[in-house]
Amino acid sequence: MKYAPWTFVLISILFQACKPDAPAKAPVTQPIHSDVAFTQDYSIKYGLAGEGITLKNVVSDRNGVIQVFSSAGLLKPFAGSFLYPGTLVPDRSYRPLADKKIRGLEVCEHQFVYVDDKAVLANAWAGELFMPHTLPMVTRFKGNREGFLLSDGQQLEYVVNGKSLWKEKHTENILDMAYDENAGRFWLLTASSLQSFSTKDHVLNTVFLGKDLTSFTLTEKGKQAVIGTREGYIVIDLTSATQKGERQTKLPWTEITCVRTIGDVLWFGTTRGAFKVRSDGKFDYYASKRWLPSDRVVDIAEGPEGSILILTDLGLGQIVFKKMTLHEKADYFERQVRARHIRHGFNATLGYMKDGSLATGSLEDSDNDGLWTSMYLGAEVFRYAVTKSDDALQNIREATEAMERLYSINELKGFPSRSFERRGYKYDDKPWRRASDPEWDWKSTTSSDEAIGHIFAFGVMAELLEDQDLKHRAVTLIDSLMQHVLDNNLYLVDWDGKPTVWGKWNPDYVNQRPFGVGDRKINSSNIIAMLQTAYHFTKKEPYKTKAFELMEKYGYFKNLMYPMSKIGMAAPDADDWSKMLSEAWNHSDDEMYFVGYWGLYRYALNDTLKTRFKESIIDHWQAERPEKEGAWNIFTALTGTPEFDLNEAVWYLQEYPLDLIHWNVSNEHRLDIARIEPNFRKQTLREVLPPDELPISRHNANRFDLEGGDNGTSEYSAGDIWLLPYWMGRYLGVISAPVEK
Repeated sequence: MKYAPWTFVLISILFQACKPDAPAKAPVTQPIHSDVAFTQDYSIKYGLAGEGITLKNVVSDRNGVIQVFSSAGLLKPFAGSFLYPGTLVPDRSYRPLADKKIRGLEVCEHQFVYVDDKAVLANAWAGELFMPHTLPMVTRFKGNREGFLLSDGQQLEYVVNGKSLWKEKHTENILDMAYDENAGRFWLLTASSLQSFSTKDHVLNTVFLGKDLTSFTLTEKGKQAVIGTREGYIVIDLTSATQKGERQTKLPWTEITCVRTIGDVLWFGTTRGAFKVRSDGKFDYYASKRWLPSDRVVDIAEGPEGSILILTDLGLGQIVFKKMTLHEKADYFERQVRARHIRHGFNATLGYMKDGSLATGSLEDSDNDGLWTSMYLGAEVFRYAVTKSDDALQNIREATEAMERLYSINELKGFPSRSFERRGYKYDDKPWRRASDPEWDWKSTTSSDEAIGHIFAFGVMAELLEDQDLKHRAVTLIDSLMQHVLDNNLYLVDWDGKPTVWGKWNPDYVNQRPFGVGDRKINSSNIIAMLQTAYHFTKKEPYKTKAFELMEKYGYFKNLMYPMSKIGMAAPDADDWSKMLSEAWNHSDDEMYFVGYWGLYRYALNDTLKTRFKESIIDHWQAERPEKEGAWNIFTALTGTPEFDLNEAVWYLQEYPLDLIHWNVSNEHRLDIARIEPNFRKQTLREVLPPDELPISRHNANRFDLEGGDNGTSEYSAGDIWLLPYWMGRYLGVISAPVEK
């Protein structure tokens, strides 16, 4: 009999189990992230209480009080908190002020200053500031306690200590104003010019002529102006009255409505959200209802305690920046899961919401209740292994009860249901079946992603828990599922006696796919991981025997070692099913691979196989690196490799938003992102965007997708999305406990 060359290599590998162990090598040192506090941002939103109100500007004083000037007068935020929007309501704090015809609102020396049809006035400074003017329809004003420059759109007036020192007609509407107190100079912007007014000689000069100008701010201690336009922004050197460089248009959006300098950071408001300029020249983009009531920004201002106030046409978004460690973020997400995402013990989505209102949501079942719960269950096992938390252990018990019932609610031996629900709510859906218990229905058609998720979670339970009852129950579930697979010729066999569409690991199915079609590789990888896990914990020889048979006789070792770079579209002469499977990369496969890698590597049948499986895992990880996917990087760390992009994993964990509501998010319009040619893996950008600028997604989604969301009708659980990579990282020792600095 003749053998292909790779067969001799495989036989050599498989027989390594019979040889004495090689001398131990010095352990490879992996990097460790020191969990010091980072800056976490989130939004508190305030909507309008009525219709027909035009919002004009927002300010905050030294006491942390926020006021908004509008066509309906002065407004203030009321009753808002994170995820629970408040409202902008009339501010009647000072009744005499509420009765005045307020025309504008500014901040001077961190105190509120108002202008009405007769005077500039304030409640601060014992109310002594009262400076009459002669422009009853003021639209803009700036200054300090000694003097103010006012505009009604047609005229300008400069008043000092209650006296009008200068007044002049103006040909263009004043769109924006600024006051440079150090230079004693006012700056005024129209749609076509930037002008200056000196408080010393009372002369109005045109410094710069432009087109479609909208807003501006002073920077570099008043030496330059950054001017927003309808098509990007420009920088003007005020000392020479010349433009510096080219117009900036590679921005998240170019139709700029306001420009503000807050601290030493430039902020821009646009008709499609707001962004700030980072120290590296890139942008942090705040758009969608995750951050703002509307994307049409009216004004931006410094808020209390370092927050940023972004006023839109439909309300106010207060961007809060809070110092926290990853451990503190984990504590928040632990509470999020338990408060809103537990359905019969499952890790579930809160659905059926109206415009992001958590009060309107209902827990919903999923095709992948077992998978999402497996990933959360794994997270809680890692948490328990690290902390010995009684709370984590109780969460494990409750999730285990849900997982066990997936097997007991149907009458098929060892077959896991997809889900279950009380009778009367789901039976009309085709996959749902009646349970013998008259109160319940169960969902059939279970797939391979459910199976590999189950085996992963039960494996980490059996390995890492000290509770003997839970360990025994986990091993029983592993054995039950895998005995079903062996008894049914490597298929998941449903209520109708037929294999489910995706529960197929038999060589007749797997090897029918060409090598370059991903299902051949993934099904081989998953079933070997599952059989190894079953053998590791039960020591039943049939599991080990079947694993070796598949690798040696049916080529599953070659299948799973096939380079990821060679996975692509099926050839034109391939069968239709293979063509369908390989139209583009399926990111759910990534989830199945990496979840399976725990059992593939951790419970490898011998050290030589373990070494080769590590090669396969790292080969896959190399293909995934552009996505900066936190879970895949942390899973790769289980191999002990020193290179697994820890910084990118931490970036993922830090940048993932606290708000997991599935708001509509759009990035297709952005000009600041570098795109690449369409490709099989559906990577659209040269560099992936931060998680808080993307739609909320689980690990089975493409992180290069620029559009997505369901208009705030659901909130995802952090149990699988965030807690799994974090607690796995803690268990593997690549993320430290919180460190005080």
